[in-house]
Amino acid sequence: MDPNLLYWKNEGQSFVSRLRIWVDLLDPRFLLASDAEIQKAHTRLEKQQKHNVTVNEGHVLNLSLASVHADSGHVLPLIFRPPAFLPASAPLVIASILPHRGVLPALFWQFLLQSYSVGFNHVNRNSSSEKRQKTSEKQLLLMAGTISFSTCAGALPQIFINRLNITSAPVQTFFRSIFPVPLSAALAFYNVLSIRSKESKSGIQVFDSDGNPVGFSKTAGQKAVRETALSRAALMGTTAAVPNLLVLLLKRTQLFQRNSLLVGPFHFLSAAVVLGLMIPTSFSLFPQVGMISKENVEEDLRATAVNGHLYYHRGL
Repeated sequence: MDPNLLYWKNEGQSFVSRLRIWVDLLDPRFLLASDAEIQKAHTRLEKQQKHNVTVNEGHVLNLSLASVHADSGHVLPLIFRPPAFLPASAPLVIASILPHRGVLPALFWQFLLQSYSVGFNHVNRNSSSEKRQKTSEKQLLLMAGTISFSTCAGALPQIFINRLNITSAPVQTFFRSIFPVPLSAALAFYNVLSIRSKESKSGIQVFDSDGNPVGFSKTAGQKAVRETALSRAALMGTTAAVPNLLVLLLKRTQLFQRNSLLVGPFHFLSAAVVLGLMIPTSFSLFPQVGMISKENVEEDLRATAVNGHLYYHRGL
């Protein structure tokens, strides 16, 4: 088992511990490290693991956790590393959930957001099954199709307003503030489910209690994808819901009625704050190294679950 996974297995089994770890890992300063430094830190952890030495250097450990893919051992592309998720996605998320005057701006920002989401989900997937089967053109077409569908679906509120020529304030409020909440959550869920569908079909590697690989499980792959999809839906749904709700409530106050220009900046700021708080929270909802009971795995793997369950890498 990769040292990154071993650390998550030992230290990340409670929500509080995972949240504490993710708050440290999302530090943007990790993005300043070179690929050589990152690879050196990961190699150092591997050597210490082989000699059963406890890692006491927090920076080395966190640099590896934040920058190295736990399945391949390769350094993640800079823009798709967890510490880059907030600075890269914040402008796209904010621009996509705010009201637009036309369909084209809505499509443009949705295209950028969905493209980044697809890239992040693909890069941070569980890639253990791809050691047996290379990424095909079919996967690339699936990514393009997911981006196209999600872009059009994400712009539906603005499309309805424009095409139906909606001028009623309550109906506009529904399409601008209420409808985008379940839509954002559903698209985030679909994005993960689609891009990582290969894991459900091919299975992912599972480990015994000692961290030794024992085979590939489709049920573990389905569980990993479902958990990640739910966490991403919670992230995007909450980020869309809270700012919109706050704006609807504050618009009724005298301060915002007298100063309508405050609505826009407040919407921007609240969306950024909620997104920043929800990223480590959503990443922590489920363990990075999850457990699955032997009753839920394939029959040929049940004998390897000596203590009643197996472990799998959920991905991110």
